[in-house]
Amino acid sequence: MVVMNALDAIFPLRAGRTHDVSGPGARFFAAALMGACGGDCLWVRAEFLPGMINPVALSAFADPKKLLLARTKDQTETLAAAEEGLRSGALALVVLELDRPLELTPGRRLQLAAEAGHATGLCLFPEAMGNPAAETRWLCRPLFSPTDSTLQLWSIIKNKTGTNKSWTVRFDEETHRIHMVSETAERAGPQKTSDRRSLRGHAS
Repeated sequence: MVVMNALDAIFPLRAGRTHDVSGPGARFFAAALMGACGGDCLWVRAEFLPGMINPVALSAFADPKKLLLARTKDQTETLAAAEEGLRSGALALVVLELDRPLELTPGRRLQLAAEAGHATGLCLFPEAMGNPAAETRWLCRPLFSPTDSTLQLWSIIKNKTGTNKSWTVRFDEETHRIHMVSETAERAGPQKTSDRRSLRGHAS
């Protein structure tokens, strides 16, 4: 019998729902979720946002051929593209990067679209912002380790269907999966304040 731990029960995130993530490890979280979902992914972001997403850099997490990138002129267009992608039924995951919090109405529209297309929606926000209709909200930060640059602290800070909790996790390049780190291994070192190796240093 396989014993499921608390993280296995909640990650990959529930399909047909929208979720939020923030913090310097947010893109790492999104990339890991892309791999865990397994299907095609649409990643939407406004053209004025700093940095860029390199699909080849995501190959450690998932097949870059399954990623469609969309650049929009503003947040309104980002929401419209994400809603269409979620509702289409052709995508497993839609990631959208936002620079402002959502009001309830557009948040509910995303949620209804995710339900219709049975897709997972993931909104990347600056810290202290979010979507009031999201089922879960996560705060993700890298942890310092002299031997493992993938070590992260994932905290669920809003959960409509359960309790809040934190996990120390690592990414296994061989299995392309996220693993929960044992309590002994969690003593790897102090928490970092910047995402020096977000997406393993390849995407920004």
